[in-house]
Amino acid sequence: MDQTSVPTGEAARNTNTTPTKNIVDTVIAAGHFTTLASAINVAGLSADLAAKGPFTFFAPTDEAFKKLPAGAYDSLLKDAGKLKAVLNYHVISGYLMARDLKSGEVATAQGTPLTAVVSSSDVRVNGARVTKADIVATNGIVHAIDRVILPKNWQLLAAAA
Repeated sequence: MDQTSVPTGEAARNTNTTPTKNIVDTVIAAGHFTTLASAINVAGLSADLAAKGPFTFFAPTDEAFKKLPAGAYDSLLKDAGKLKAVLNYHVISGYLMARDLKSGEVATAQGTPLTAVVSSSDVRVNGARVTKADIVATNGIVHAIDRVILPKNWQLLAAAA
């Protein structure tokens, strides 16, 4: 094999640094945010999250949505206003890589602050762990989280059986 065609050093590190997709398209392309992608669509947030930004989006994975009480997600889908508020609670203004996050309260697009806890081993927002940090988009940054987060005193109830 001809070794000269393999980029090394700086060239190798810079091959994928320029994002080509906005937050919505990044989430869709990742493949493990399908529930979130449909929720963004139902809530009418596609244009907002594709806008200029920059935004930092704590994106619940498909596994995170499976942890909700039975039927809670379906009832959210029927209440676009509440769904939009829940999703906006996962969005903060600015471009924050994991290393830029600090422990403390952070204002969200929904209006209620979330609480970040940053340690040398992990980053958590309202107790949800960032499982994949620093997914770069053209208009911000996405951090995958392992559960859906809610403002204090909010609950998603299981649907009546």
